[in-house]
Amino acid sequence: MRALRDHLDVLEVAYPATSRLRTLAADVLWYPRLRADADVLHCPTFRGPFRPAQPLVVTIHDLAVLRHPEWFNRWTSTYSRIAVPRVVAAAARVIAVSEFTKRELVTLLRVDDERVTVIPNGVEPVFSPDGRRADGDYVLAVGTLEPRKNLARIAAAVDGELRVVGARGWGGIDPPPNVTWLGDVPDERLAELYRGARCLVYASLYEGFGIPVAEALACGCAVVTSRGSAMEELAGGDAVYVDPASVESIRAGIESAVRSAPRRVATWDDVARRTREVYEAVA
Repeated sequence: MRALRDHLDVLEVAYPATSRLRTLAADVLWYPRLRADADVLHCPTFRGPFRPAQPLVVTIHDLAVLRHPEWFNRWTSTYSRIAVPRVVAAAARVIAVSEFTKRELVTLLRVDDERVTVIPNGVEPVFSPDGRRADGDYVLAVGTLEPRKNLARIAAAVDGELRVVGARGWGGIDPPPNVTWLGDVPDERLAELYRGARCLVYASLYEGFGIPVAEALACGCAVVTSRGSAMEELAGGDAVYVDPASVESIRAGIESAVRSAPRRVATWDDVARRTREVYEAVA
């Protein structure tokens, strides 16, 4: 949002879902009827109006909730099955954060690929190879505690200390007893953890992009991530790829990972510039 404001006038509208009741109200009453006094309405997730009053742009990060509804709570999986196809169909243009997500849109929702623009996510400037490093000899995992993050297998594969950064999520996932769970941390601290880690292990079962992989690469941190995933598109030859369903494969990936040279990844200014081009195309 900050980067977009450098390129054009932005009016932000929001309905803070601070409780279960407000979440229900937002999903049922607010998002489907959302209006804004603007030339273009951009919804940065799949929650949005079913019949927009102006050209609608929607960013889709992934379609995990349609691919694997069992990973989500009952309301989210039920609501998304109804809402996601309608919001995507109502959009004048869809932004996908990866070619992988674009293929999912085409395959699962039959979206015309000409309506989809791929704009990868960026990273904040704080994620760079220069700066303080966290102390210790550890492997790092980053992500909300939810089923697809595959934390139990990652923990079983790590010999030594595993530090986990991420908020408590859903699906009854608790930090395994052999990890150091740090919860949410500020970006400055997270960058220190990337720089000091032996490697980042991001062996997720499904992702549309994988922001921790981008952040780790920008910090010069070695990366172990899932083979055949959107992360291959992002990391190219700068990561070690493993079978996320195999503890032994993850363990072997950690053993072979080496610290990589810093890699240039997109900044949020890059993302804002390309997003403005989408607005101009639909306005």
